Amino acid sequence: MTRIGLFLALAILLPAPLAAQDAQVDAGAVAACFAGTECGDVDPDCIGAAAEACQQTHPQGQTTLGISECLMAEAGAWDDLLNLEYRLTRDGFTDQPGLPDTLLAAQRAWIALRDADCALAYDRYGGGSMRVIAAADCRLRHTARRALELRDMRGM
Repeated sequence: MTRIGLFLALAILLPAPLAAQDAQVDAGAVAACFAGTECGDVDPDCIGAAAEACQQTHPQGQTTLGISECLMAEAGAWDDLLNLEYRLTRDGFTDQPGLPDTLLAAQRAWIALRDADCALAYDRYGGGSMRVIAAADCRLRHTARRALELRDMRGM
C-alpha cells in the first residue's frame, strides 16, 4: 500500500468524526493511565485499556472496523495529551536559546517516524483486514509513548 493509501485509511479512522462512528473512549481512563505512569516508563500496561473498554460498548466492537475505531478513539485522547505536553515542554525550554527549535525539529522527525512505522505495520498485512487494526494500534502506541516521553523531558 502506498503512503497515500495508508493516510486515506487512517483519515477514515481519525477521531475527529467520532460522532458518526460511535466509537468513544473514557478520556478520564486515558488521563489516569497518563497520570499513574511513573517517570521513565513509556510502555505502561494501561495503554490500550480504554480502547478495549470501547470495544465492549461499540455496536461493532468485535469487528475490524469497530476495533480500529476504538483504537483510533483512544489514540485521539492520547493525542490531546501529547499536544498539551508538547506545549508545556516547549514552554519549559524557552530559557535555553535554540532548545524550542530543536524540540520542534525532533517532534517533526518523530511524526515522520510514527507515520513510517505505522505504514509498515499496515503494509505487513498485505490485503488482509488486520492491516487496519495494526496501523491503528501502531498510531495509538506511538502517540501514548510520545506523550509520556514529552512529560518526562520536563522531569515530571
